[in-house]
Amino acid sequence: MKIIDPLPRPIRDIEHASIPMSDGTRLAARIWMPENAEADPVPAILEYIPYRRRDNTRARDDIMHPWFAAHGYACVRVDIRGSGDSEGVLEDEYLQQELDDGVEILRWIARQPWCDGKVGMIGISWGGFNGLQIAALRPPELKAVVSVASTDDRYADDVHHMGGCLLGDNLSWASTMFAFNSLPPDPQIVGERWRELWFQRLRGSGFWLEKWLRHQRRDEYWKHGSVCEEWSAIQCPVMAVSGWADGYTNAVFRLLAKLQVPRLGLVGPWSHKYPHQGIPGPAIGFLQECLRWWDHWLKGEETGIMKEPMLRAWMQDHEPPTTFYEERPGRWVGEPEWPSPHTRELPLTLASPGTLEWPESKVGEKVMTIQSPLSVGLFAGKWCSYAATPDLPHDQREEDGGALVFDSAKLGEPLEILGAARLELALAADRPVAMLAVRLSDVAPDDKATRVTYGLLNLTHREGSEAPRPLELGKRYRIRMELNNIGHSFPAGNRLRLSISTSYFPLAWPAPEPVRLTIFTGVSRLVLPERPRRDAEDQAIAFPPPEGARPPATRRVQAGQHKWRVIRDLETDVSTLEVINDDGVVHIESVDLEMQRKALEWYSYRGYDYTSPRGETFWEWGYRRGDWEIRTVTHTVLDSTPSHFCIHAALDAYEGKTRVYSDNWDVKIPRDLV
Repeated sequence: MKIIDPLPRPIRDIEHASIPMSDGTRLAARIWMPENAEADPVPAILEYIPYRRRDNTRARDDIMHPWFAAHGYACVRVDIRGSGDSEGVLEDEYLQQELDDGVEILRWIARQPWCDGKVGMIGISWGGFNGLQIAALRPPELKAVVSVASTDDRYADDVHHMGGCLLGDNLSWASTMFAFNSLPPDPQIVGERWRELWFQRLRGSGFWLEKWLRHQRRDEYWKHGSVCEEWSAIQCPVMAVSGWADGYTNAVFRLLAKLQVPRLGLVGPWSHKYPHQGIPGPAIGFLQECLRWWDHWLKGEETGIMKEPMLRAWMQDHEPPTTFYEERPGRWVGEPEWPSPHTRELPLTLASPGTLEWPESKVGEKVMTIQSPLSVGLFAGKWCSYAATPDLPHDQREEDGGALVFDSAKLGEPLEILGAARLELALAADRPVAMLAVRLSDVAPDDKATRVTYGLLNLTHREGSEAPRPLELGKRYRIRMELNNIGHSFPAGNRLRLSISTSYFPLAWPAPEPVRLTIFTGVSRLVLPERPRRDAEDQAIAFPPPEGARPPATRRVQAGQHKWRVIRDLETDVSTLEVINDDGVVHIESVDLEMQRKALEWYSYRGYDYTSPRGETFWEWGYRRGDWEIRTVTHTVLDSTPSHFCIHAALDAYEGKTRVYSDNWDVKIPRDLV
């Protein structure tokens, strides 16, 4: 990334501002603006998230917001109620209180002397979510949104569930927020009240994993904040952004298809990162692209951004499988609208004893069965890659031994797909609750298999997730499921591989007991969204290289480590996926603060025992400045029986070496056809 220093115009950095809410609660903000903004008011850009603007997101904020400020915007970064230095308690994601506060923040910003009354919202993940959700409330001050790595449907495409299956990231993310919610505000900002506010959070935030596990189907809890419930509620322009390695790509395609406002979609090769810091690369000049968007919608300038294709996406070339890519080769392609008039359906028939046959082939109906071991999924990577650890899927041959595998013939010419592949499957099951895990891979001449996309379906959710129904044993069903959207170019000489399994742990929690699926070949098919090349049009799509403002000065106090290890103990027949995400200790010079952050995760099972899957997480945070020192430790274990999920958790908070708070949870929650 190119660091712009000095910035093109002088800016003012307000380290702390206090925004009053109507109930008396005050929210903490950091503000950057042009130096002369009070004399010459400018539009504003709000980022509204719970991840601690004073320390945890400081580096990211300092790269982005001063850059926008130097191009004529007031940037306001606000800690959500109960997070960072804001008062109150954060009790869950996307509560109505959070959204109502957001509307009040917009109103407050628009009334400031340095703002001309127009405000945009930008955010990645949580901030992308509430940008859409607040837009659906139609505050008049909000004129446009940039929503990165977010979703329109909190049940179908968030960290909690996929196809009605419980994701392993549900535990991982609950543990992340368990740790965040245990942290105090900074005494330099809130003064002597810091301890009082800290204990309010420790006592009041609650245990989110329990809350989430009490909602295993798509009920009103998940419908709240899901903007797909009423597309017409959003009345301002939206730029939706994600990456193929991210967990939130599908929402971009639905937002383009369903919103009724001016909209753009941008999908790169990236993980859960802003695209100017995108990994896998290539990263792009995303701040410059956003500036074109803001200048058009907040300043009324003609920047040409709305003349771009509605969807711009990175068409990935084949790469050998590995768990971390610095870059994914490929090229940009564009579509004037979505769904695209240029893609066409290419059906391939599943045939016995394990082939994918082209449309002109004549294939008779036969029967194949699969009952997968719990090992299928150990090399699947993470549902949502953060590129912090090597968390992408490895060679799929590690998984294919426990799956039904269907291979095509070698391609005589390249094949490119863009969008969601669809599987139409005739099947039967010998248990009332069953999982269907499906992977599409690109197999090279040396047999290495790179996962291209995948999908999951809890078969009790075959007709929807609001009212799941058990399977009738042995009954034949016709199932339709979509795999995750993808843009991929299969080269000539490679083969397509479809792999079907009944488990995918720990990416998703297994069914209550082993399941054997019967697949009826000859009448089952995979439908690909083929996109013919349009090089003349696509070659016009380009982005400048990434740039940003100078990040804050930091000093490494203690080194971290980032690992992703599969451990097979052949004596006990226990297999464990161990994730180490340890950032070590960093001193942030501008606020004279030492910050420690460490997360450890273990996902294990024993042999073929479906009562043995277990997830365990450990988080440790610490802050130190002078004689002020705090540390929090959170520990969570999730396991299950055929009838219940079982949670054991502990929270300990320390001031210096003294433990000042402790709490424990021991909860059993009935499984609801999961």
